[in-house]
Amino acid sequence: MSISFKRKAPFVNREISWLYFNERVLQEAADKSVPLLERLKFLAIFSSNLDEFYRVRVATLNRLVNVNTKAKELLGFNPRKVLHEIKNIVVKQEKKFEYLYENEIIKELAEEKIFIINDRQLNVNRGQFVRQYFHEHVLPNLVPVMLTSDEDKPFPELKDRRIYFLIKLSYRKKLKYALLEVPTKHMKRFLVLPNTNELKFIILLDDIIRYCLDDLFFIFKYDAIEAYTIQLTRDAELDIDTNVSEKFIESLSKSLQRRAKGKPMRLLYDGEIPLDMLNFLVSKMDLNNGVLIPANRYHNFKDFIDFPNVAGTKLTYAPLAPLVVKGLDLGESIFSQIAKRDYLINLPYQSFDYIIHFLREAAIDPKVVSINISLYRLAENSKIINALINAAKNGKKVSCLVEVKARFDEEANIFWSNKLQESGVHVNYGLLTYKVHAKICLISRREKGRLVYYANLATGNYNEKSARTYGDHSIFTIHKGITTDLKRFFKGLDNKSFYKDYHYIITSPLEMRTRIYAFIDREIEEARQGREAYMILKMNSLSDEDIILKLYEASNAGVKIDLIVRGMCCLVPQQVGYSENIRVISIVDRFLEHARVWIFCNGGEENMYLSSADWMTRNIDRRLEVSFPILDPSVREEIRAIINIQLKDNIKARIITANNDNKYVRKRKNVPDCQSQLATYDYLKTKLNTASE
Repeated sequence: MSISFKRKAPFVNREISWLYFNERVLQEAADKSVPLLERLKFLAIFSSNLDEFYRVRVATLNRLVNVNTKAKELLGFNPRKVLHEIKNIVVKQEKKFEYLYENEIIKELAEEKIFIINDRQLNVNRGQFVRQYFHEHVLPNLVPVMLTSDEDKPFPELKDRRIYFLIKLSYRKKLKYALLEVPTKHMKRFLVLPNTNELKFIILLDDIIRYCLDDLFFIFKYDAIEAYTIQLTRDAELDIDTNVSEKFIESLSKSLQRRAKGKPMRLLYDGEIPLDMLNFLVSKMDLNNGVLIPANRYHNFKDFIDFPNVAGTKLTYAPLAPLVVKGLDLGESIFSQIAKRDYLINLPYQSFDYIIHFLREAAIDPKVVSINISLYRLAENSKIINALINAAKNGKKVSCLVEVKARFDEEANIFWSNKLQESGVHVNYGLLTYKVHAKICLISRREKGRLVYYANLATGNYNEKSARTYGDHSIFTIHKGITTDLKRFFKGLDNKSFYKDYHYIITSPLEMRTRIYAFIDREIEEARQGREAYMILKMNSLSDEDIILKLYEASNAGVKIDLIVRGMCCLVPQQVGYSENIRVISIVDRFLEHARVWIFCNGGEENMYLSSADWMTRNIDRRLEVSFPILDPSVREEIRAIINIQLKDNIKARIITANNDNKYVRKRKNVPDCQSQLATYDYLKTKLNTASE
């Protein structure tokens, strides 16, 4: 691969690519074929995504703004220019967001006799109801802070992602300012008001407070009172002292406290705020224009994920009851069934209960000796944790790797770690500078005087809540080669060491990159010999530039490459001299496409791997990840069928191009419609029904 090839190779900046992904989320909110309340949730997801983007990615870019020219060459981009481009894109997206909410969704809800009303739209009866609710429930949670123009008095420190009112009281020519936090941490964001003639009314907590401001500031004289929402997003990256590994948890806990006081990354403000109030705020907070983003009346729109459903099921997705897995009976010992063959769980189409049952049975089975598991993100009331605690109480040797550095789950994971330790579980915190992102479990069971090992390996977390909405694959196997590799992997975790040269699994950080290159090189050689060569690769994100260059090399050699990439994709397909043989689609639909699947032609003897890792530099080089082969022919056939369905999607698949315009796959004449998630459910259901006949 020549130096000029590398220099000229097309790449999309990863931050810009991520914004194009979030645009696809916004497309779901605009799609009128999506049920109305689900469209509202997609607005909430878009907003939540953007919050995290500013807290992490924009925060990182801000740290890089003042790097020198040589450092910019190494980065491959100018951080200041990227930040400027980000702001331009985000402002446009916020305008589209506001239009969708104000001009489409609100109006369509009204057509369904559901009204989101504000403080100016309350009649006398509803106003009395709101005022009574305010005095009984809201007022005790309000603590206004009076502001002063005195330069010596510091401005109150705004908490990360909390909603505040900037309030102005005018009396003749005198002005008073106040700051008031909207107590969404302690109260529901929405209040359902009494119905009138089958009309349903909902008001936000923000507008309840606006309506009752007189009752809060009654001690002051004023001719007018105005209140506008603001929300500050702060730098969420942690600053951890890596020299105190023996006090790692204490160090992490302190860093989490500092996260709430991180550097301002974005100030969202109501676009209707008067200029004098905005100027007052900016000067008091000493903010630069780069962080100012005008928005609509309501911030923290992620709360709309919990918008009250007052319309029943007609405005939401039709429920898809989780399917059972052919041949895997929850009424029988799961170990006895896994002993006969591998089983695949396709989440969320099939139930996560199989994984919980696996651990519950292990907890009480007198033959089970030990459980090893790695945990990254857990549900709020985790059944996984309960099963592990019960196993320890029943005398099993339970060793649990809890990744306390899982971003935004650190506090929860510290809590669970303490619970596990209190119950006698051996808790391993992994390696200080590497996150353990693998999703694996290994159970040993004494059978006829010897230990037999049962494994579960997955592309997604051991989290029963996210398993209802995340599309993942999870397999059960007793394959001796895989379980032997997993024993060695867990031993490495206990010893805080990296091992390599596994026979079946592929792990980061020592060997995944070289193995990926080897797979690609084999396809390149096949293509050069004039034989069939292809790759089908599914993942959340593709951003590692060296791997992208390798894919470009494969394309130029004639390897056919199909990519299914939900999120950021820094590769540019269909570029002459680089990627003419590469097609990329992104599927965004009711479930989050989260599985990582690698399929290589391998001279007609397909290799198939599932993985916890995306093809990002951090996953390949700076995390502990596990990729694992699919060896059972029936499991391989099922995964291949699902991938084939996704490649045919012409309803929810977008084509990724150099233009990043997120156009949907064009429907072709005589080609049936295919919405891959519904088609996958139907495929699994049909397969089950056929098998049972």
